[in-house]
Amino acid sequence: MSTRDNLPKAEGDKEDKIETLETNSDNPIENDPESNVPDATIQDGKVDPLKTETSETKNPESESKETTETMSHSSEESKNNNEGTEEPKDHVQNQMDEAVAEHSEDESTQERHDIEKKDYHAMTKDELINELRHLIKTEKIQAIKEHVDEIKNEFNEKFNEEVEQKKEEFLADGGDIIDFYYSTPIKKEFNSVYFDYKEKRNAYYQNLKKDLQENLKRRLELVEELKGLLNVDENINTTYNHFKSIQERWRNAGSIPRDKYNTVWNTYHHHTENFYDFLHLNREFRDLDFKHNLEQKLKIIERATELAQETDVNRSFRELQLLHKMWKEDLGPVGREYREPIWEKFSELTRQIHENRQKYFKEQDKVYEVNLEVKKEIISEIAKVSSDQPHNHSGWQQKIKEIEALRERFFKAGKVPSNVNEQTWSQFKSAVRDFNRNKNAFYKGLKKEQFENLSKKIELIQIAEDNKNSDDFNATTPLMKKIQSDWKKIGHVPRKDSDRIWKKFKDACNAYFDRLHAERNEANKEELISLEKKQAHIEALKSLKLSGDTEADLATIKENIATWKTLGRVPYKKKNIESEYNKVLDDLFQQLNLSRKETELIKYENKLNTLSNQSDDRALRNEQSFIRKKIDEAKGEIRQLENNLQFFKNAKDDNPLVIEVKRNIEKHKDTLEVWKAKLMKIKQL
Repeated sequence: MSTRDNLPKAEGDKEDKIETLETNSDNPIENDPESNVPDATIQDGKVDPLKTETSETKNPESESKETTETMSHSSEESKNNNEGTEEPKDHVQNQMDEAVAEHSEDESTQERHDIEKKDYHAMTKDELINELRHLIKTEKIQAIKEHVDEIKNEFNEKFNEEVEQKKEEFLADGGDIIDFYYSTPIKKEFNSVYFDYKEKRNAYYQNLKKDLQENLKRRLELVEELKGLLNVDENINTTYNHFKSIQERWRNAGSIPRDKYNTVWNTYHHHTENFYDFLHLNREFRDLDFKHNLEQKLKIIERATELAQETDVNRSFRELQLLHKMWKEDLGPVGREYREPIWEKFSELTRQIHENRQKYFKEQDKVYEVNLEVKKEIISEIAKVSSDQPHNHSGWQQKIKEIEALRERFFKAGKVPSNVNEQTWSQFKSAVRDFNRNKNAFYKGLKKEQFENLSKKIELIQIAEDNKNSDDFNATTPLMKKIQSDWKKIGHVPRKDSDRIWKKFKDACNAYFDRLHAERNEANKEELISLEKKQAHIEALKSLKLSGDTEADLATIKENIATWKTLGRVPYKKKNIESEYNKVLDDLFQQLNLSRKETELIKYENKLNTLSNQSDDRALRNEQSFIRKKIDEAKGEIRQLENNLQFFKNAKDDNPLVIEVKRNIEKHKDTLEVWKAKLMKIKQL
């Protein structure tokens, strides 16, 4: 007399295939435990238990559809030999059993998807180490493999790039490739943290394997205990409570190895059915159990009804899996009159929740397609920015800002269809990496240029230190000013050397110019005395009365000019005293009957005297260039006027225009003679 309604397979009458996910039954405790626990995925609403995510690099934004338990139900008519009741039977019982087997691994997979996937490519090596250490410390070790693998890949790529650069420098310096070796403290630190991860991961799976075996042993003991219930001589009430205790301990016994699950579970089912056959002899306990199971299953249906209205379809789908697990594992059969109605209701709600989820995914796919186009455009923009390579630091800084803005847009653009997710993410990383390679190549060349600049500035420091104690101020001052100017023209040096070499150069220059200023301050005292003398001389010259004898008066004026020359230099800010003196001389010369040329030359001697007292000969050279320019201008004016005169060759000599042109020609010729005479004077110095 066998009642087969103690399990969910007894809860249906028709083949109602509910689309759900199935888990893989491979043993997770072999070789690398994580690699043998594939994540089940949905493809267009169809179950594909072997479809796994194996790519080493995941997009931080990629969607992870939750790994869930498969609840696929069907039924056929089955006769109860004792009561003649029609009970539904499940054709895919093994698949259902698989769904709830070893669910701890599925849960860890789901947790793995809940961990934030950061932009590891944008992190420095130090930041990658800190992130790896943080994951090991704060997350479950079985849930972080994908994150750890990507962190490891990114760190190795950055370190290998550094190794290649050091290798190039080593070979450029004449090294032999066979002797090249490169390692850094940060690489050793990463290896140490990664080793801690592997140790912790291996320990976890060793403990998991041990726990699974202990759980298996415990479940087998419960099966033996269940078998023994049929042979005990005790009150049926006591036996029934004993059975309930076995059920409770079975539910809490924990996961077992996947390869043992079907056998153990089916054995447990078999002996549970045998007990129900035995229990059927006592309808009081049977009806009590039916009533309890009905109440609990109605609560499950009530909750499933709420989930069917839930807007968060992923959340409702996850909870639906738990409801199916409770229906299957935690609860037994109900009365015959309720079996079909409640199962039909639960199946219909399950189907509705699935349909809501599939509708949601279809709508999401449309959004993802739009996001895909946006991300493709962003990747193209990154490639375009990368193709235009600046030639200076400021240009690259601007490009870096543009790339950062594009990267920010990429991450905010949303998810893309899962079938192109990895491809899109790979294209994005490749575009960014191309930009970074170009940027790094520029700054590598810039670094070389900075070392060359450092060498040039060190040479200037040596010149400054060699001359900082020189007493030849006339020769050294122009040199010191020149190296200061050259320093400004040389570009940047490595930052670590910048302050140090600038201090050395500045100290050497300051030491020299402090001495120069001290020397000039002493000279300034004499210049102030000379200023007072020249001011007094000008006042005396203003009151000078000429005799009317041109030669005698000219001699007197020249004597005053000679005296003026002996009075010395005045402060630079008072150099306009020379103009004041020349103005007084002009007044005196106007009283003499001298030609313009003679007057100009006499005055010019005074100017030449002032120029010749300068600390260098640049003033005299400038004056000579100025006079030559004036001579050329005078000659040009004369040629132009003579050409203009050709227009009046038929005009009478008393024509006012002709007279004016001839007068201007003579005036410019006089000026030309004066400039020539001045040039002769300056050449005689």
